[in-house]
Amino acid sequence: MDVDLRRAAVEALAELGRSDDWRDRADAGHSLAGFAEMAEAVEPLLGLVLDPGDTFVTRRTAEGLLRRKDRAGLTIVASALAVANDNYADWIHTAVVDVFSIFSDDLDEALRIYEEMAGDEDDRVARGARRLHESLTRIDPVLRPS
Repeated sequence: MDVDLRRAAVEALAELGRSDDWRDRADAGHSLAGFAEMAEAVEPLLGLVLDPGDTFVTRRTAEGLLRRKDRAGLTIVASALAVANDNYADWIHTAVVDVFSIFSDDLDEALRIYEEMAGDEDDRVARGARRLHESLTRIDPVLRPS
């Protein structure tokens, strides 16, 4: 793994995420989600999940983070949801439904991770995790193991 190239990619995507064009910001958020485990990506991703200019950026970035189906992506979404107003929360929840309403295994794993995160020492993460866990419990996935 080339750490320098990954940092350069995060820097370039963070710069794109500051564009005046919502399409650039949405693309940046979706792509930057692939680097969510890197400390340098966290703040730009939080900013894009809570993009003040367009809720499509919110949905696209949240979806990219949730599709990782790992603690790094789920933590950023939880942290953003903890401070999101109702409008942004609705778009984050839309992304949650889009990602976790198909496979029950994916939903079960997300529930498990968010249940653990509900006790996180970072109050913001814990609060968002509790909200997301509650939202996930209302999803009835389409596909279950036979």
